[in-house]
Amino acid sequence: MKSQNQSSVFYFILLGFSNFPELQRQLFWVFFLDYLVTVLGNAIIIVVISLEQSLHLPMYLFLLNLSVVEVGFSAVIMPEMLVVLSSEKTTITFAGCFAQMYFILLFGGTECFLLGAMAYDRFAAICHPLSYPVTMNKRVFMKLVMFSWVSGIMVTTAQTSWVFSFPFCGPNEINHLFCETPPVLELACADTFLFEIYAFTGTILIVMVPFVLILLSYIRILFAILKMPSTTGKQKAFSTCASHLTSVTLFYGTASMTYLQPKSGYSPETKKLMSLAYMLLTPLLNPLIYSLRNSEMKRVLLKVWRRKVDLHAF
Repeated sequence: MKSQNQSSVFYFILLGFSNFPELQRQLFWVFFLDYLVTVLGNAIIIVVISLEQSLHLPMYLFLLNLSVVEVGFSAVIMPEMLVVLSSEKTTITFAGCFAQMYFILLFGGTECFLLGAMAYDRFAAICHPLSYPVTMNKRVFMKLVMFSWVSGIMVTTAQTSWVFSFPFCGPNEINHLFCETPPVLELACADTFLFEIYAFTGTILIVMVPFVLILLSYIRILFAILKMPSTTGKQKAFSTCASHLTSVTLFYGTASMTYLQPKSGYSPETKKLMSLAYMLLTPLLNPLIYSLRNSEMKRVLLKVWRRKVDLHAF
């Protein structure tokens, strides 16, 4: 593995959809609106959960961490992507590309672990309700959150450092909207076979292992719900799980298509669109999913809104 200082490339050019200038202009306004709604929606969830004492429960504190991840995702990707969409070609420095890839992987890996921890929380609450306060106490919650973030940092540091240890001799045009691993790796002028095996194995472990654990948790949850005698209890349990299941399906479905696809399985334009689904739809829809499907969140949001209206009235 050659060292990074043998590279002759000091910046990259992000091509975006430069072959379709009309499409770029239309996408700019779509993604600008997406960015505003994503940041606003997740920021509201963060503020409301932080200020409302009744929501200081593991289920909602996990959601707060998830919203922090989604805001981070958008902040890392969207500003640079809007610049790319507003011009034919956009340059990004070597260091800037490294930083963008690092934080994309960090927030993606952390979200995988957080979704797994949220599934365990629902499993403990529904399948073992009597022991739930002990099973998911503050100490256990903190350990799961810390594990999610630290694991994300460790995996990301190893992968990003390895990618940018390869020499880049030219060309320097990244056929993408941002510095994602696959399109950047295509520009490396060295044998990347070992890294590709490592990256594929790592993706299986980070994406699929939590997904299997989530699946097993929900199979147990389903059986527990079906055994409940009360119809109201069943509806409430299904309601609290539906939001999380929707997020899991959206995130893992689009992430798997992006990172577990065959190298030549899709055209570059199709790969860009799939990456956009993974990077942008999940952060946008998560606050809507959790706010609209969760009765407690709706109650608190309405309470905060009424408080704000009353303050303006006086």
